[in-house]
Amino acid sequence: MTHTEHVVDGMPTARGCPFSPPEELGALREERPIARMTYPDGHQGWLVTGYELAQEVLADVAFSARHDLRSSPIVMGGKLGPAQPGMFIGMDPPEHTRYRKPLSRHFTVRRVRELEPAIERIATACLDALEAGGSPADLMAAFALPLPVLVICELMGADADLAAELQKLRVPMLSAATPRAEVAAAARRTSELMHELVRARRAAPGDDLLSELIAVGELNDEELAGLTFLMLVAGHETTANMIAMSVYLLLQDEKARAALGDGSQVGDQTVNELLRYLSVVQFVSRAALKDVEIGGVLVRQGETVTISTSAVNRDGRRFEDPDTFHAEGGGVGSLAFGHGLHQCIGHNLARTEIRIALRLLLRRFPGLRLAASPQDVRTREAMNTYGVHELPVSW
Repeated sequence: MTHTEHVVDGMPTARGCPFSPPEELGALREERPIARMTYPDGHQGWLVTGYELAQEVLADVAFSARHDLRSSPIVMGGKLGPAQPGMFIGMDPPEHTRYRKPLSRHFTVRRVRELEPAIERIATACLDALEAGGSPADLMAAFALPLPVLVICELMGADADLAAELQKLRVPMLSAATPRAEVAAAARRTSELMHELVRARRAAPGDDLLSELIAVGELNDEELAGLTFLMLVAGHETTANMIAMSVYLLLQDEKARAALGDGSQVGDQTVNELLRYLSVVQFVSRAALKDVEIGGVLVRQGETVTISTSAVNRDGRRFEDPDTFHAEGGGVGSLAFGHGLHQCIGHNLARTEIRIALRLLLRRFPGLRLAASPQDVRTREAMNTYGVHELPVSW
């Protein structure tokens, strides 16, 4: 039988284990690493579950990242229109390059290393607040979410009041249960705050990323506000869920917890393996700009190709013993941050935040434990970014 005679009815999202992708994805990867799939809007496209094919799609400029050209594999509040000014992750070159290039030098390994003292200071302050609030507590709301939001706010030159309001606005936007009208209102208010921040930094420049971008003079205020909005969202949602899911895993995996001890053993290799194993960015989609043959099938111009990141990062052809978490490391080469032109620009920053967060948390709370039954921990399954809504812990 041919590939096209098997059609997947929507992308599988239901998980039997909170730390592993849906079983159907693993079966597809072994049988048909690229399979025909029907999207929620009726579009007929493709689902990729194999690592090599995923790399091929992400590296090929024949596949577009433009929001308005592709369908979503999960039910959303409507089809996305063209990316707004500054939102370069939904653009192709040359527009994508124009926005990304001025940012690139701010997220190199060297620049992120210079930020480590600030990240440690922010993480310590969050842990102080967590401890002061008493046990039990929601680790997601009290630590995993505030940390990356505050780091991005510091990078962008936002003051404490603005940072506090942004934290409150992000909570309803991260839940699938929030009414769409409320999500839209929170997004509008966040956008207003970004415009206010741009005006404030233009009037009184500081020693921050946004002030530097303003000084360069290549972007107007609308573009700067959109770029700042993107940095906020992209800079915290995945990182917050990675921190929370990493802790959740360590509280369930005694062997891994013992291997990491007081946190001092949490290094870059451990973080890479967590990123591979958990793959909180569940999927990424592209649209074919022309007919392309890949994996033995013909992808027609206009068809959407969705890559299941969680499936490709468990591909045994690329990773040894892929369904086991290896605390000592082993996740090098995962597609957790994408690949090619659109690889996440903040991957060095995210890795550093996760490493520092886990090190300091395990050192501060050696008796940390889950304060709820695992089956009562609610996960974000049918969403682009997987994670937990809350993570009740005690110490």
